[in-house]
Amino acid sequence: MTTLLDGYREHIVAAHKQPLFLLLVGFITSFVLIRFSVRMIRAEVRWWPGNVTPGGLHIHHMVFGLGFLLTGGIGVFATYGGHPWIDVFGLIFGIGCGLVLDEFALILHLDDVYWGEQGRKSVDAVIFGILCTSLLLVGYVPLGVVPSQETRWGLVTVISVNALVSVVTLLKGKVWTGLLGIMVPGLSWIGAIRLARPSSPWARWRYATRPRRRARALRRERRLHRRADIARTWLFDLIAGAPDKVPAGHPAAHRVAERMAARASAHLDAHAARALTRRSARLADRRSAAAPAPGGTAAAGRGPGAPESGPRPRAQQRRRTVRAGRSRTYAVRPTGLEPRPDRHPRPRPHTRRIHR
Repeated sequence: MTTLLDGYREHIVAAHKQPLFLLLVGFITSFVLIRFSVRMIRAEVRWWPGNVTPGGLHIHHMVFGLGFLLTGGIGVFATYGGHPWIDVFGLIFGIGCGLVLDEFALILHLDDVYWGEQGRKSVDAVIFGILCTSLLLVGYVPLGVVPSQETRWGLVTVISVNALVSVVTLLKGKVWTGLLGIMVPGLSWIGAIRLARPSSPWARWRYATRPRRRARALRRERRLHRRADIARTWLFDLIAGAPDKVPAGHPAAHRVAERMAARASAHLDAHAARALTRRSARLADRRSAAAPAPGGTAAAGRGPGAPESGPRPRAQQRRRTVRAGRSRTYAVRPTGLEPRPDRHPRPRPHTRRIHR
C-alpha cells in the first residue's frame, strides 16, 4: 500500500495529472454502475429501483449525464481551475462522460436502440474514450511527440504523414487501428499496409478491378476477422449484455413493416402499370389488324349484303354481350372423364301422332 501511495504521489500528483485521473475514475465508475443498474432493470429484479419516470415520462440517464457535464465544465471555468475545485469538477465531468457515452447509440440514431444491435456503438464509444483517457494519463500525447522549437518542422511532417496514413486505415475499414494509430505512433501504418476489409470503401474503390486481391481479402475476412468479431461480440455481451431481438410491437418493427409495405405497394403499382401497358398494346394491335386496308380492299371482297365474318364481328359481339350483362359461353374441351354413351340404347315408347 505504501508503494502504491508513493507511486501515486510521484506519477499522478507531482505530474499534475490528478484531475485527469479523477476524470477517468468517474468515467469508469459511472459506466459500470449504470450498466449494472440497467441490467437489473432488464432482469426485473424486485429489490432494485426501476427507471425514473415522473408523470409517465421515461428520463434517460444521458439527461443526468448532460447535467454533470455542464456542471463540471462550467465549474472549472468559474473557479479558474484552482485546487481543490479542479479535482472535484474533473470527477463530476468524468461521471457525465460515462452517462452520456453509455447512450451514444441513442443520440446517434435518435431512437431507443439501447438493447438493439445498434446499441453496440455505445460500448465502442465508451471503450475508445477510456483508452484515449488512459493513454493521456500514462504520458502519451498524439503521435508521441512533444512540440518544441527545434522539432517544429519535423513535427508538422510527422503529423501530416501520420494523419494521411490514419485516414487510409479508416477507409480500409479498420476503425480501431486507425483511431488508436493517432495516439500510438506506427500502429496506423500496419493497418494501411495490410489488406482492406471487403465491405470497406477502399475495397469498393480499389478491388473492383482486382479480383485476386478481392478474393484474398474475402479469405482473410473469413479466416481472421470473423473470429475476432465473435470474440468481440462475446466480450461486449459480457460487459453490456446481449442485445434483444426486435419484438413485434417495437417501433423499429413497425418502421420495418411500413418500409416493406411501401416497397410491396410500389412493386404492385409498377406491376399494374406494366399490365395496363401490355393490355393497351394488345388492344391496339387487334384494332390495327382488324382495320380495313386503305383503298377499300376488304370491303370490296364483300358485297353490300354479304354477312360479316372474321375475328372483328366476334369480338364486337363478345363486347356487346359483356356490356349487356349476359353470361359468356365457352366451349369445353373433352377431358376423357365424361360418361360413355350406352351401346344399346333403350327404344323410346311409340307415340301416335294425331292429325287434326
